Amino acid sequence: MGHQDNAEERVSGKVKWFDPTKGFGFVISDLGGADILLHANVLRNFGQSSVADGARIEIGVQRTERGVQATEVFTIEPPEGAEGAPLADFEDLDHDIVANAPLEPARVKWFDKAKGFGFANVFGKSDDIFIHIEVLRRSGLADLQPGEALAIRVVDGRRGQMAMEVFAWEAALTR
Repeated sequence: MGHQDNAEERVSGKVKWFDPTKGFGFVISDLGGADILLHANVLRNFGQSSVADGARIEIGVQRTERGVQATEVFTIEPPEGAEGAPLADFEDLDHDIVANAPLEPARVKWFDKAKGFGFANVFGKSDDIFIHIEVLRRSGLADLQPGEALAIRVVDGRRGQMAMEVFAWEAALTR
C-alpha cells in the first residue's frame, strides 16, 4: 500500500450534491481545490441520513491516494436563500409562535421525496405530523428515512399538525 497523509484538516464549504441512494456526494471547499468526497457513513455519524444541495458544511478531511475525503461533520447550515417563497399552508402562521415552539423528539413514519412530503410521530403521541420537503430543504436536509430520529418544531396549521423546523436528533442537541 502506498503512502497517504493521515493529518486531518478542518474545512468549510458547500455541498455540491449528495445522493442518499448512492450513499455519497461531494463538497466544494471555500478554499478551492478538488471536490471532497462525503460518504453517507460520515454523515450518519453526525446523525443525518441526507444533506441538502448547497448547504454550508464544516468537515474534517483527510487526503488519501484516492483524493480528499470527509472524515467527520462538525456543522451543517441550510442553503443560502433557503427561505424561498412562503408555503401556502404556512403563510398565516405567526412567526413568534413558530420560533417559540419547543423542539420535540420524533421518528419518521415515512417520507417520499418524489411526492414532496411525509409524516413523523412525536414520541409518546400517536398523531401524525406533516413534513413538507420545502421545510426539510430550509432545515438543511434533503430526505428522511423511516425510523430516523428527529427533533421538530410542531405547529397547528390549516390541515393539522405540521413540522416547521426539522433537525437530525444529534444536531438538535447542540441547539
